[in-house]
Amino acid sequence: MVVDMATGLLAASAAAAIGISAIAAAIAEKAIGSAAIGAMAENEGLFGKGLILTVIPETLVIFGLVIAIMIIGMAG
Repeated sequence: MVVDMATGLLAASAAAAIGISAIAAAIAEKAIGSAAIGAMAENEGLFGKGLILTVIPETLVIFGLVIAIMIIGMAG
């Protein structure tokens, strides 16, 4: 298998799709997580809502993974 410039650029763009979406999810989860912990400290009944809101940013990483798979599929 010959690795050329196009293959390298496809791999770099797939890595960027996952990396940037993971960083964005981490930043969003940091803010949501601290707010959820503060809300649960005052009202323990908000645990379920806080858990759901904390998990929602992870969908960004799933979207990044789907885009990366689509980019890698372009190579073949």
